[in-house]
Order: sequence, then structure tokens, then C-alpha cells
Amino acid sequence: MTGSFDDLSRLDEELRDVERRVRHRIDPGAAGLVTSVAVLVLIGAFLLPWVGSVAGWEVLAGAPSLGSLPRLFTFTALGFGVFGSALALSTRLWALAWVCAVGCGISVVTGVWAIWSRQVTIPEGGTGPGIGLILATLAVVVLAGSWSRIALARR
Repeated sequence: MTGSFDDLSRLDEELRDVERRVRHRIDPGAAGLVTSVAVLVLIGAFLLPWVGSVAGWEVLAGAPSLGSLPRLFTFTALGFGVFGSALALSTRLWALAWVCAVGCGISVVTGVWAIWSRQVTIPEGGTGPGIGLILATLAVVVLAGSWSRIALARR
């Protein structure tokens, strides 16, 4: 009799452990595909011009005289939009989904702010925001929405 009681208690402990692990996981479903495509678009946007003929990766590397807002956006978009999304999709941790949702929301604000700053403070003969900056901001908007949907869908 004692052996079956020990087996049942071990089974109960194992089931609780499985429940605990499942509770901290997400299932992105179709939103995971949207998120993956948005990450690819964001990576592609880093290759396009952001300010004049300066590409996004050059802004990230510290291209001179572009201002701090486009550079701040490159850090938040790359950190939360690319690296954070890749990590959250691969680990499927609910906490990382929330971090990506909030971080991509911050990136949306910095992206719109960077676009606005390039439109308002264009020096004489300077250029406004490029297609890469606009595309990256739109990709981060999609990522913020997708991550919010994924994080809130957990039951």
C-alpha cells in the first residue's frame, strides 16, 4: 500500500511542476507568424535609408550629425523588436512577451518622435525621414500590437 501512495504523491508533484511550467508559457499561434514577418521587415528596414542616404545600420553605428532620436529608435527597435522578439518566440515565455509588448510600445513612441524630429528640424538643404525609418516605425507598430495580443491572450 505504501508504494502506491508514494507513486501517487510523486505523480501529483510532477503534475504540479508541469502545470507551473505551462502557466509561464505562451502559444503565439497565428500572431507568431505576423510577429516573425514584422521582425523580417524591421531587419530589412535597417538596410534602407533612414535620413537622407544614411541607412539604419549606419545610424545604429553612430553616423554623425543625425541627432539622438533616430539613434535612440535604432537601439529600441533592434533591442525589443528584433532581439527581444526572437528570444520571446524561441523561449515562449509569457514574461518576455510582456517585455516585448511594452518595449515595442516604447519603440513606437521613439520612432514617431524620430520621424517628427526629422520633419521639424530639417536644416537648410537637409533631408527628412527616409523610407527605412518610416517602414521600421510601421514594423514596430505591428510588433507592439502582436506582442500585446499574444501577452493578453494567455489564460
